[in-house]
Amino acid sequence: MRFTAILGAALLAASTGLYAQAPKDDGKDARRQQFQKAAKACEGKQGDERRACVRKEMCAQQADPKGCEERIAKRRTEVRERHAKASKACDAKQGNERRDCMRKELCAQSKDPAKCEAAAKDWMAQRDKAREACKGKEGDELRACLKDQMGGARKK
Repeated sequence: MRFTAILGAALLAASTGLYAQAPKDDGKDARRQQFQKAAKACEGKQGDERRACVRKEMCAQQADPKGCEERIAKRRTEVRERHAKASKACDAKQGNERRDCMRKELCAQSKDPAKCEAAAKDWMAQRDKAREACKGKEGDELRACLKDQMGGARKK
């Protein structure tokens, strides 16, 4: 009887490993790889030209490239409308007061305002830290320093 209880407990303990699941992949790795591939294809381009190239390359990798372009265009229009609305609401303000107003207005229009505010505050803290680290630099040297400190671009 004792042997069967021990054997049962051992089998039960061993079987729990069968239920272990692989880490959840929410598609971020695949998107990151797609972006890296697109960015490599667009090396040497800057500004709007680079953004357009990366967008085109990213959409070319999708099952429905035309639908991808349409979604991006729609999203860009929505963002511009939200920004125009926030800008109109904050017209009378200047400097830090305007920046705070814009953040609050834009976050109020987002799906999750609390998450938006937290992300904005995190980004501002990272920006302030980068500015402090790059103090005294100018021109291309300053841009390169800020890019290094901020990780190349905003993280979403």
